[in-house]
Amino acid sequence: MSDVATDTHKLAKSFDATQFLTKYSTVLALLALVIFNLIFTKHFISVQTLNVNLTQVATIVIVGVGMTLVIATGGIDLSVGSMMAISGAIAPLIFLGTAVHISEIHLSVAVAMIVAVTTAGAFGWFNGWLITHFRIQPIIATLVLFIAGRGIAQVSTNGNLQPFKLGEFQWIGLGRWLGVPVQVVIMIALVAIAAWVLRRSLFGRQILAIGGNEQAARLSGIPVARVKRWVYCISGLCSGIAGLVVIAINSSSDANLVGLGMELDAIAAVAVGGTLLSGGRATVTGTLVGALIIQLVRYTLLSNGVPDDVAKLVKAALIVLAVWLQRQSRA
Repeated sequence: MSDVATDTHKLAKSFDATQFLTKYSTVLALLALVIFNLIFTKHFISVQTLNVNLTQVATIVIVGVGMTLVIATGGIDLSVGSMMAISGAIAPLIFLGTAVHISEIHLSVAVAMIVAVTTAGAFGWFNGWLITHFRIQPIIATLVLFIAGRGIAQVSTNGNLQPFKLGEFQWIGLGRWLGVPVQVVIMIALVAIAAWVLRRSLFGRQILAIGGNEQAARLSGIPVARVKRWVYCISGLCSGIAGLVVIAINSSSDANLVGLGMELDAIAAVAVGGTLLSGGRATVTGTLVGALIIQLVRYTLLSNGVPDDVAKLVKAALIVLAVWLQRQSRA
């Protein structure tokens, strides 16, 4: 009898270990990468290395915050890169005086930022309206702006590069606050706000309920259509902010390149971070960790002489592994 009890106890301990590894796999993977680089990568412990990795990750995470909320409802947003291009195209048209002339530079920069981000948010809301009003699948609805959005950005600038040198605007991508890059501060603030919304607010619980079972959520009185529209609007707002950061860093706006491929990076960060791609469970802090893992893998490979093409293959493998871990966790 005691042998049976001992075996049961061992089985329980083994199950707990499996659950622990599945639950904290992303954090353990990040920790393993950090330890590996501490041992094998030269100059890894430096302020410059930290800044490089954080700034590379910042725009992905900013977009990833909105993408996490969208995926939590069981949706997807393929248009985030195009909305970055739209935001990045509109802002210089205003603060450079091409579209609207405002004599006071600080006012013109503020108006440019507000109009650019709000426009991206409005396009995001349009995605949500298409999905909820016409019952179109999210991947199809957002594919519309994935294609048309970049065209809108290109038409608004006549396909021309918009170079600028304007410190009042570029602080969003090149400035520092208490020694920390402003874009990293924005990233941390958005992650903290979104994490609180998902964990503590009614809106967050509604998002997860819709992703878990949309029909049950609707029958329980949750305004499914309104919540979805706001979620896609938030995704647009996050994309608009990321677009401003990118053009500020580059000191120019190119509608052909801003946000190109960002939708894939954001989805990868969300998947690796542990958010269920089928919806119903989400972690914004996990998206941050997922983005850091992807960036550190790329940094580690490049620092050790491995070509960038191989890093892309590893990124794809990470996504497959993340999906497999999600299935194990659900089982």
